Amino acid sequence: MRKQLSSPARSPRLALLATSLGFVIICLDVTVVNVALARMRDSLGLDSTALEWVVNAYTLAFASLLLSAGALADRFGARRIFLAGFVVFTCASVGCGLSDGAALLVGARVVQGIGAALCVPSSLALLGAAFPEPHARARAVSVWAGTAALALGAGPLVGGVLVDRFGWPAIFLINVPIGVVGIWLTIAHAPETKGHAARRVDLAGQTLAVVALVGLTYADVESGRLGWTGMTVLTGLAVAAVAGGLFVIVEARQAQPLLPLALFRDAAVSVSALTGLSLNFGYYGLMFAMSLFFQNARHDTPLETGLAFLPMTAVVAVANVASGSLTARFGYRLPMLVGQAVAALGYVSLAFVRVDSSALAVALPLLSVGVGVALAVPSINTAVLAHVEPSYMGIASGVLNTARQIGGVLGVGLFGSLVRPEFGHLAEGLHRAAMLAALVTLLSLLSIVTGLKTAGSMVTDGAR
Repeated sequence: MRKQLSSPARSPRLALLATSLGFVIICLDVTVVNVALARMRDSLGLDSTALEWVVNAYTLAFASLLLSAGALADRFGARRIFLAGFVVFTCASVGCGLSDGAALLVGARVVQGIGAALCVPSSLALLGAAFPEPHARARAVSVWAGTAALALGAGPLVGGVLVDRFGWPAIFLINVPIGVVGIWLTIAHAPETKGHAARRVDLAGQTLAVVALVGLTYADVESGRLGWTGMTVLTGLAVAAVAGGLFVIVEARQAQPLLPLALFRDAAVSVSALTGLSLNFGYYGLMFAMSLFFQNARHDTPLETGLAFLPMTAVVAVANVASGSLTARFGYRLPMLVGQAVAALGYVSLAFVRVDSSALAVALPLLSVGVGVALAVPSINTAVLAHVEPSYMGIASGVLNTARQIGGVLGVGLFGSLVRPEFGHLAEGLHRAAMLAALVTLLSLLSIVTGLKTAGSMVTDGAR
């Protein structure tokens, strides 16, 4: 049984609200930025590479530190680390809104990513503590993931309204009141969780992970400008390969590794991580590419761009609730399969979108992608929660979310290189990006079919 220090004054539902608010603003900042890119470019004089760094600096810091953040949550308690991350993220949002140049904006985005990394693994661990019963936990995770998915989808519309009415800084400053409410709810209602003092932070592994991801991201982003055969791009790839190889060697020999390789012996964990990577690869990359397509090829305003994404957000919450119900009744395998299949259909359909396509022709593929992602996300989180011991809950959540954020970094970088406005041919670039997303999604679908032989019963898993 999971150990926790409880208080009769604490409400699990309000704890769920607190963790959901934290995840909401973290996810909102992933997609809300996309519709402001054109205004940032004009206001701050940014080129396409700088715009990719505005998006990816946040995601890179997020991905790089998630594993250490999970270990910190396990060592010091999820509530304490979640609060620290919430405060850092909220303060960094102020810095983003007050930025007057690329360097300050990218730097503040890095700090935002640090705060986000501290929040996410600990928020999932807090849900595990607040809802120890498996079926209640599955429903709570579906709500938590549903609000986040809704924020991801609503980001473009919210961003479009804010940018049109108040300017691009408003997309960051809106985080402040949400952050203040979320911090107060966490202090008042999140459960106290037992820390594991024996858990250590693997500094060698963390350093190698950061170097590998920075090298990979640099090569990914700069490839659009320099080409894959450029010397600095090849150097970035070489650094990523060497650091990544050393990371695996170090982790295999560590008594308390940053990434316990043994976690991947469980098919549910490894398949969930791969599925999460594919989900963010397609979704984050799509949001970046479609935003440039709408504003540069179709010449839509930020608000019109946000409205174009509205069909994708309309059923997100419903799909997440449906995923939680399907997971609780049939296990996590079915929502994964259905979600990835529906998302792949949406990506393939996007390959037929043209500059002069009707609103319906654009909306239907986006709707398919949104529903597919919303169905799959709760199931992969539930699968991980069901297959790890409580003392590894934070780091296992970090593994899953690191995989997702790496997918997002790769998606934005690769899709961005395909739809660079200065190169023209945005529609053709979007078609190539959509087919690449479909291919990665289908590979993930194949891993679910071959790797998960059982349904993943919540009753069986919860009774371990």
